[in-house]
Amino acid sequence: MPPKTNKRRPRPTFTDQEALHFHQMGRPGKLEITPTKPMATQLDLSLAYSPGVAVPVLAIAEDPDRAYDYTARGNMVAVITNGTAILGLGNLGALASKPVMEGKAVLFKRFADVDAIDIEVDTEDPDEFINAVKYLGPSFGGINLEDIKAPECFIIEQKLKELMDIPVFHDDQHGTAIIANAGLINALRLTKRDIKTTKLVVNGAGAAAIACVEVLKALGFTSDNVIMCDTKGVIYQGRTAGMNQWKSAHAARTEARTLTEALVDADVFFGLSVKGALTPEMVATMAPNPIIFAMANPDPEITPEEVASVRSDAIVATGRSDYPNQVNNVLGFPYIFRGALDVRASTINMEMKLAAVHALADLAREDVPDEVAAAYGERPIFGPDYIIPVPFDPRLIHAVPTAVAKAAMQTGVARRPIVDMEAYRQQLQQRRDPVAGVLHRVFERLRRRPRRVVFAEGEEQQVIRAAASFVNQRLGTAVLVGREDKIKAAVKEIGLELPEGIEITNAGLSARSPVYAQHLYERLQRQGHLLRDCQRMINNDRNHFASSMVALGDADAMVSGVTRNFSVVLDYVRQVIDPKPGARLIGLSMVLARGRNLLVADTAVTEMPTAKDLAEIAVQAAAAARRLGTEPRVALLAFSTFGHPQGERSAHVIEAVKLLDSWGVDFEYDGEMSAEVALNRTLMGTYPFCRLSGPANVLVMPAIHAAGISTRMLQELGGATVIGPLLVGLEKPVQIVPLSAKDTDIVNMAALAAYNIGG
Repeated sequence: MPPKTNKRRPRPTFTDQEALHFHQMGRPGKLEITPTKPMATQLDLSLAYSPGVAVPVLAIAEDPDRAYDYTARGNMVAVITNGTAILGLGNLGALASKPVMEGKAVLFKRFADVDAIDIEVDTEDPDEFINAVKYLGPSFGGINLEDIKAPECFIIEQKLKELMDIPVFHDDQHGTAIIANAGLINALRLTKRDIKTTKLVVNGAGAAAIACVEVLKALGFTSDNVIMCDTKGVIYQGRTAGMNQWKSAHAARTEARTLTEALVDADVFFGLSVKGALTPEMVATMAPNPIIFAMANPDPEITPEEVASVRSDAIVATGRSDYPNQVNNVLGFPYIFRGALDVRASTINMEMKLAAVHALADLAREDVPDEVAAAYGERPIFGPDYIIPVPFDPRLIHAVPTAVAKAAMQTGVARRPIVDMEAYRQQLQQRRDPVAGVLHRVFERLRRRPRRVVFAEGEEQQVIRAAASFVNQRLGTAVLVGREDKIKAAVKEIGLELPEGIEITNAGLSARSPVYAQHLYERLQRQGHLLRDCQRMINNDRNHFASSMVALGDADAMVSGVTRNFSVVLDYVRQVIDPKPGARLIGLSMVLARGRNLLVADTAVTEMPTAKDLAEIAVQAAAAARRLGTEPRVALLAFSTFGHPQGERSAHVIEAVKLLDSWGVDFEYDGEMSAEVALNRTLMGTYPFCRLSGPANVLVMPAIHAAGISTRMLQELGGATVIGPLLVGLEKPVQIVPLSAKDTDIVNMAALAAYNIGG
């Protein structure tokens, strides 16, 4: 195994005042209630409350399961504590725990779109706590217990699980156990260990430690190779001091009586105790390639630097975000509850926990997308410093809940089994990633009819990753244009294994280059270009080469733009490929915001369109909308709305509408109108003569500056996702990504090119 480095990431720092300001600024706290239904009119209020609310009340009284159809119960979790074990701060009481519980609720929403409400119960008596919580079942789809000290937490969770028919999950126990064991599976894999012969020592005998041991044993460990220690030493069979029923269940047959003795030749250390509990001297006595999970918070039992001072072969994980391999519960609880809620599980059983363990372990072994690299400043590669996925990995939302849901169904605790698991997976992707919903149709079409796509800038790392992802997702085959030695060096550097279905071609060495040069010469010979000029373009510029591949049928589509400005790439492409006969070349941006999908044109090609230009742009944009499966409602935008106030650009828009009238187009359109009228049904109603049957889904901008400014503002200030500009109207499929494009952006654009969104 390679030497261990344990690089430390920069740790975010802040003052106490900054922390207080964060929680106080704007509205105090971190949560608010936002209605999901309109509350603008008297009718809305009557439907939301009295008398309209009586109808669902009677329906639920007749069939309690209808509560999941007519209320938020199916997506609602209660985060409940008494504040007796707050983070690493101890027993500070129920009220002091509220900031933590609000934070937990925020994480539920942020990572898995689960609505959560914090409830702080002001009692340390387990029976009183149980009595307070057991009556809350009708309000929630699940109960997340948090920050309750041991051993009361065991009693409380077990009793509530018996009394309630919804999942009850103490995250301090099971969350830590699930994440840690996922990391352990991969650490064992890297060190080529077998569970049956691996010696593991757990230091700590509280809630998290006992839960870890229970999951360890469910994975295949036994009492013969797991030793647990507490403040009094080894928990061995026959010990009476400081024992309880939960410790006794895991007492080992061993001659060791201290942590130091237990660690001699041990393969794995699980620390769920206190800072300093593990010393470098103890680590030195462990077996070769030791695995150390020092999970005490906020400071681990031993730091990675201390481990490195005595061992270069160790794999180390901690609970800290400033070190690799963070055991972070946010990898578990949001997604576990997501899967449990979606099948209306009556409980979260061991099989569901193990499903989450394996899903997380499997995910860490996959190639990491650009979003993760951007968030963490580096790209993790499976190995000693990356055995656990990182919290901002966008794949968690579909990897873990699907595994949990399947396990719930297989073990009979799912009350609403999922019939189409692939459709469910797509639905989960859409919860976190609005692009997923729009692209689902595109990706499914390509899987049925794969295409050959040329990636022009094949030596760039994000392009290589995108090509690999394109192939791995069964969207087609990929051609990387570049020098083979450079591409292979880049592949090695990023730790990627190129899948079958990727071809490398060097423009300067390709047997097709003379053919491409002749084709280009025939197009440009009357524009001042000699044959040798065209040969130089083909041999030296990958965009000319890739465009020629597509133009002459050697590839179905092309994607470029990572290393050149959009306009530069477009100029090169247009030297090789013409617009479609009778079509207009436009830039079309897809905007996804607040659950609505819009197409905006022209965002890339015509700076100051005439009336005829605007009409042609509307026709092209409407056709693209239909290719995406949307029936277009086109609004031609202006500063004015139906004649007021008047303006120069408005006159062009008015004339464009008249041209569309004369052309007899087969889609809804109208203008001139302002954006708020085009997008707001109520404001549109002020103009009963408006031809649109509903809010517009295609916006034709009066000029390119308006299009560019508005889409970028939506992206930066409004939280919208913008894809594009997409090229529409070329004779052959080509798409150009922005200079800052990530690998996922490139994959999406490659798919849209292969799908031929441009017509």
